Amino acid sequence: MSTLKSGIIALATAIFSTTAVVNAQTVKNVVLVHGAFADGSGYKGVYDILTKQGYHVTVVQNPLSSLEDDVKATKLALDAQDGPTILAGHSWGGTVITQAGNHPNVAGLVYIAAFQPDNGETTSQWAQTMKPAPENGILPPDKNGIVYYDKAKFHAGFCADVSDDLANFMYASQGAFYGQCFVAPVTDAAWRNKPTYGIVATDDKSINPDIQRNMYKRSNTKVTEIKGSHVVFISQPQKVAAVIMKAAKEVSAK
Repeated sequence: MSTLKSGIIALATAIFSTTAVVNAQTVKNVVLVHGAFADGSGYKGVYDILTKQGYHVTVVQNPLSSLEDDVKATKLALDAQDGPTILAGHSWGGTVITQAGNHPNVAGLVYIAAFQPDNGETTSQWAQTMKPAPENGILPPDKNGIVYYDKAKFHAGFCADVSDDLANFMYASQGAFYGQCFVAPVTDAAWRNKPTYGIVATDDKSINPDIQRNMYKRSNTKVTEIKGSHVVFISQPQKVAAVIMKAAKEVSAK
């Protein structure tokens, strides 16, 4: 074999190998987005599990002031990733990742008992498609336009499967969520273009599980049902982390 021919073969092999690596990068980055009436500390259990498995995890602290502001905070976290990333969002965080998920670093989306609007749709529209559970304690906006969760209903309606002490802490640390977030429309739904996974919390009293199912069915999301309250990522962190890892492995294999 001539030296020239050998060189061409070697070059072609190198190019092919490089392309294969780029197209099948292992996803080891995870960005977690919290929802309303919460903060990033709720992801501690999921964070611990994922990091022990070698994932690089970033938890976004949403300002909860507007969809635009929360998307900006999420995109800043995505900018800081060094490669393909799984973007996961809980509850209102699902609307956030729907808008932010077209970021080039996002390899896949995971919705955790989350809203999943389409283009032109709002969170409020989906929340009103079914009558709320009696335990649901979302209050009307106060004089400042902030929406809180009723303290008397917080444990049963938001996090029924955690301890009293943890529920009390979660209530005390809930973010100031501006009601305008609920009526902000999505303009570029990332689930239309990215591999998408969803978790239905079967005992959810804050977002009816059937609302979750209806959204996920419409988008052909790969669904996992987990018995748990609205904060299933806190009460069942192993199962939620398993879905995130499954998403990371499956998008890596493509």
